[in-house]
Amino acid sequence: MNRAKAEQIAVFLLRVVAGLIFIQAGGMILFGWFGGMPGGATPHLMSQMGIGGILEFFGGLAVLLGLVTRPVAFVLSGEMAVAYFQFHLPHGLWPILNHGEPAVLLCFIFLFFAAHGAGEWSLDALMERQRSLPPSATGQVA
Repeated sequence: MNRAKAEQIAVFLLRVVAGLIFIQAGGMILFGWFGGMPGGATPHLMSQMGIGGILEFFGGLAVLLGLVTRPVAFVLSGEMAVAYFQFHLPHGLWPILNHGEPAVLLCFIFLFFAAHGAGEWSLDALMERQRSLPPSATGQVA
C-alpha cells in the first residue's frame, strides 16, 4: 500500500471514529441513549447542555459523513475547548489529573479536520469532484 492510500485510510478512520464518538455523546444528552445523563436528567434544548447535545449529535453526523466538515469541525473544536476550560481546568492544570484528556484530544482532532478537510473519502470531496466535472459529464445541457 502506498503512502497516499494509507493517509486516506487513516484520515477516513479518524473522521468516522470522532464522528461516532460525538454522535453517541449527543445521543446520550438528547435521546437518553446508553442510559442517558447521570441521575436521569433531561436538559432543556436551549440550555448549554442541550446546545452541546445538538452540536455533538448533528455535528458528529456531519463529521462522520464528511459533510461541510471544515466549518463544523471548527465549531466542534471550539466546543471541546470550552468544555475543557469550563469543566476540567478548575480541577487541575494537567488533563491527566482533571480527566480532560478526551476533551483535549477531540479539540485537536477537530482542529485538524478544520484545517485539513474531510479527506478524499467524504461527501465534501464527492461534491467537489461533481462540481469540477464539465456539464456534459453530469448529464446537464449547456
